[in-house]
Amino acid sequence: MKVTLEKEKENIVKLDITIPAKDAADAYNGAVRRISQYVNVDGFRKGKAPRAVIERQVGVERIKQEAIEGLMPRAINQAVADNKLDIITQPYITNYNFNLGEDLTVEVRAELRPEVTLGQYKDLKLEVKDAVIEADALQKSIDRLLEQHSTQETVIDRATKETDIAVIDFDGYANGEKIQGGEAKNYPLDLAHSNFIPGFAEQLVGKNLNDEFEIKVTFPDEYHDEKLKGQPATFKIKINEIKERKLPELNDEFAQKVGPFKTVDDLKADIQKYLESQRERTNKQNSENELFKTVVDSAKVDIPQSMIDREVNSLREEYKQRLAAQGINWDNLVKAQGEDHLAENLSEDALVRIKNSLVIDKIAKEEQLKLEQSDLEQKFAQLGAAYGLKPQDLVKQLGQNPEAIASISQQAMNDKVRDFLMNNNTVEVK
Repeated sequence: MKVTLEKEKENIVKLDITIPAKDAADAYNGAVRRISQYVNVDGFRKGKAPRAVIERQVGVERIKQEAIEGLMPRAINQAVADNKLDIITQPYITNYNFNLGEDLTVEVRAELRPEVTLGQYKDLKLEVKDAVIEADALQKSIDRLLEQHSTQETVIDRATKETDIAVIDFDGYANGEKIQGGEAKNYPLDLAHSNFIPGFAEQLVGKNLNDEFEIKVTFPDEYHDEKLKGQPATFKIKINEIKERKLPELNDEFAQKVGPFKTVDDLKADIQKYLESQRERTNKQNSENELFKTVVDSAKVDIPQSMIDREVNSLREEYKQRLAAQGINWDNLVKAQGEDHLAENLSEDALVRIKNSLVIDKIAKEEQLKLEQSDLEQKFAQLGAAYGLKPQDLVKQLGQNPEAIASISQQAMNDKVRDFLMNNNTVEVK
C-alpha cells in the first residue's frame, strides 16, 4: 500500500491511497462471495452462483462498493497510524478509481486536531474573592428548616395573608379568548412563593373564603408563548380554602426531631459547620474555574468552522432535549428570542467548549497525563452518588453506550487536568 499526503485548507488533509491490484482483486472476489450469500439467483443455491451471474444480478459497481467498504477501514487506519495523524473525526472517502486488474486508488480526507499553543499554565499566582458567609445565613437556614417542618391549618375567620396558601379555582382569558392551559380547580397556590405571572398572587391577598372576583395581569415580554408575550389577561378567581402555615417552635425537642442533636445549640453548630464547608467548596470551585479560564485565555488555537458547526449542532440537540424536559417548545423559543440571537449564542458556547477541550487535551499530552482505572472508578462513584445509583449499576447501564463511556472518560480527564493545574499553580483566596 502506498500513501501520499497533501495538506488542504484549514486542518483538512488529503490521503491518496494506492492498493496493489492483487489485494484489490482479492477484496472484489471476497465481496462477490459475501453478496452471493444473501442474493437469490434462480437455479443456484445461496453462495453457489458464479461471479459472472452475481455481477449481472447486482452490478459490478455495487460489488466494488462492497469491496471498498470491506478493504478500506483497515487501510485508512494503517495510513493514519503510519503518518502519525492526530484526527478528530472519522476519515471519509471522497473519490476512488477501481478497475479490475489495476491498482485501486482511493482519495480520503481527514480532519486533523487544530494545533494548540499553550501560554503559561504552571507557576501562576492568582487571587479569587472569598465566598463570605452572609451575616444572616445561619438564621435563614434555620427559617428554611422550620418552614420545611411546618404544618398547614385551615382558617375561616379572616382574609388571606401574603404568607398563606390559597386553594383556588381560576380561569384565564387574553385577547378575548380562553387561555389554553389557563384554568384549574382547587389549585393550592403558595402566595409567598408563587411562580405564577407577576402580580397574580399579590392580588389574592386580603380576600375572604368563597370570594369570587377578577384580577388583571400582564404576561412578561419574555414569556415562551408568542401569542401571550406582553399581553394583558384577566383571570376569574374563586377562593375555596385558606390555609395558614404554622411553624414549629425552635427548641431542643425540635432539634432532636430533625437530626442527631440534643439541643438547639447542637443544631446551630451543625448548620454553621455546613455553611463553612459550603464556603470551602465554593472557594475551591471558584479557584479552579478562575485558574482554568486564565490558562485557556492564554492559549492560542485556530478553530476551523467545520468543528464549530458540528459542536453547534450537538449543542442545539442538547438544548432541545433539556427544554423539552421543562415543557418548553424549541420552535417557540426561536420565535421569542430570534433565530440569529440563538445561533450567535450557540456559536459562542461551541467555541468555548471546543477550546476548553483542546486545551485540556494539549496539557494532558504535554504532561503525559494518563487515565488510570482509579480515575474512572472515582468518576463513576461521583456520578452514581448524584443519580442515587451504585457505581457498578451505573457501569452496567452505560456499558452498552460507547458515547456515554467516552463522555465520562473525557470528564475524568478534565478532572485530572484541573487537579494538575491546582497542584502546579497558586490561587489565594482573599
